[in-house]
Formats: sequence, structure tokens, C-alpha cells
Amino acid sequence: MIYLDNAATTRVSDAAADAAYQMMRETFGNASSLHRLGLFAEEAINTARAQVAKRLGAEKSEITFTSGGSEGNNLAIFGAARARRRKGKHIITTAIEHASVLEPMRRLEEDGFEVARLNPDENGMITAEQVISAMREDTVLVSVMTVNNEVGSVLPIGEIAKAVHRKNPQTLVHTDAVQAFCKLPVSVKKWDVDLLTVSGHKIHAPKGVGALFIRKGVRIAPYILGGGQENGMRSGTEATPGICALGVASEQMEDTSACKAYLCEKLSEIPGVKILAKTDAPHIVSVAIEGYPSEVAMRLLEEEEIYVSSGSACSRGHRSHVLEAMGVSSKLIDSAIRISLSSETTNDEIDRVCDVIAARFGVR
Repeated sequence: MIYLDNAATTRVSDAAADAAYQMMRETFGNASSLHRLGLFAEEAINTARAQVAKRLGAEKSEITFTSGGSEGNNLAIFGAARARRRKGKHIITTAIEHASVLEPMRRLEEDGFEVARLNPDENGMITAEQVISAMREDTVLVSVMTVNNEVGSVLPIGEIAKAVHRKNPQTLVHTDAVQAFCKLPVSVKKWDVDLLTVSGHKIHAPKGVGALFIRKGVRIAPYILGGGQENGMRSGTEATPGICALGVASEQMEDTSACKAYLCEKLSEIPGVKILAKTDAPHIVSVAIEGYPSEVAMRLLEEEEIYVSSGSACSRGHRSHVLEAMGVSSKLIDSAIRISLSSETTNDEIDRVCDVIAARFGVR
């Protein structure tokens, strides 16, 4: 099997699985309990919080654990909007965000907010100048992803956040960094972002765990209320197995940029295969195989035990809104597949995939 759908999810690493197992079978106490097992669980969570914070260049107190990227994005967006609605109801985002950003924006519009959606260039890029031009006095939130999950464009979130705060220090800046975390250098302090979302299952931790960075001093409104866990920002008994696995996984990721460069080189040698965007993410390549609809290409590759996707796993059955916003032709969009790598991907696997594409699709 050759698994190249790592932007959708990754195989859990041995170290992360071992950490989760220990928390499920040995240190299984409730972190809110005052007995020894509870204190052990609390200590394990604090260790994981420090591990995630270190990877982000944040402080431990700025990390709130969540159930994943979608919850983190929802908490950031709804929390910021509710906390700032008296100061304004204008929000800026992009047309290429993940559904867990776009759908909350639609809900906020139903509640009376006005949302500006910026369109990218042909390589999926958004500039700081675009964001600043769209700002108004009543702009309370800017939400721009760090790495696009379909094409791999790396947006200049540091430039954007600094420019936004120069124009209006009160405007909050959120970034969905799910596809950037542990794949690119991330520094919340250098970037000057207020809110940043990460997810575990994109970095070889289990599904169902993630984290939201909330800069010290920033106040957003929680929407899961109860026992006041996670400093009151996310009530509910902490999912210690996933949290500890996330902490371990955050220390283990490796660079895949050399493997991606090799993949792009090999793909460019195959007639009929078109790379749809020149992007800088080290693990995502969006390509179209001319004459073959995405679903057909995926099935043919799966027959060879090669697993890719036709785009975001969260937009199953729908044409890519990202490629449409980039101005890609309908013909190419309908033939697009996404190949996404992990630190486990090898050049030998890339050779095998490219040989299969050349042979099975009649483009050699």
C-alpha cells in the first residue's frame, strides 16, 4: 500500500499510540480529580501543553486543547465575534478557507455580521495588501489560513497579521494552521497572530484532538460551558489519551520538502499531467490528469493500492471551491487529484506512483 492522502489524515505513529495507550490503561484518572491518579493525569496534560506550546513558540497558558481543527476554528471565530460584536460586525476571510471556517462565517452572516471573502491569485495566494484594502473601522476579525489544504499555498500570515495590527490593534487575527503545524516553522510571536488552530490527526496523532492558541490578554467567548476545564475556554473532561499523543507527535515531525520536489520533478516528466499551482507547502501537490475525471483516476490508482484524494476530505462530492476561486478551468478541476505526503513517504514510493500514472492513464 502507498498512502498519499496525508492532508486528510495520517497514520498514528508508534510513539503517539504508546502515549495514548498509557493514558487509557495506566494513567487513566480524571485530571480534575484530587487523588494521585488525577494528579498524574493533570501532570501529563501539562507536559503535552508545554510540548505543543514549544512547537508554536507560545506559552503553556496560551494553549487550549480541543477536539480538533474544526472545533478550534469554530471556537476562535464564534468566540471572537461574540466577544467583539459591540465594536463592529465586519469580518475578513478568504474564499479558499477550509469548510470549518467558511461555514461559521455563513452562520455569522445570518446573525447580522458582514463577511468579506478575498479571492486568491492563480497560485492560491492572498496578500497583506488585499487584507488591508478590505479593512474597515468596524473590522473585528481577520481569519486567513496559513497553508491551503487543497493546493498547498503558503499564505504570508505574519505579514498579514502585522499589517492588520498596524492599521487597527483592536482587530483580532486568526489563522487556521492545521496544514502548517509541524510541517513549517510556526512562531505565533513573530507572526503576531491572536488565535491559531492546530489538529492532531494531520501529524500522526489520533483523530479527535487539537489545540487553539489564544494570545495572552485576548478575550474570546467560550461556547462549551460546564466544569470550567481548559481555563474556562473548553469545558468537559480532558481527552488525556489524545492530548498526550498530540504532545508526543508534535515533537517528531520531519521535513518532506525534498520528497515533494522529487515528486514534482517526476510528475512534470509525464505527458498529460499538469501541476495546478506552484506552492510552497512541503507536503501537498494538486495535479490534473487530462482526460480522466478525479473519481476515475482515484479508482484506478486504488486498484494499484495507491491512495490519493480528489481534494479536501471535508468537501466530498463537491467541486473544489479553492480551484474555482483560483480561476482553474472546469475541465481541469474535474480532473484534479491531491497528492499529500508525510515523513513516512519515500522516493521509491514516488517512483512507483509515477510509473503507475504513466502506464495506467495512457499518457506515457
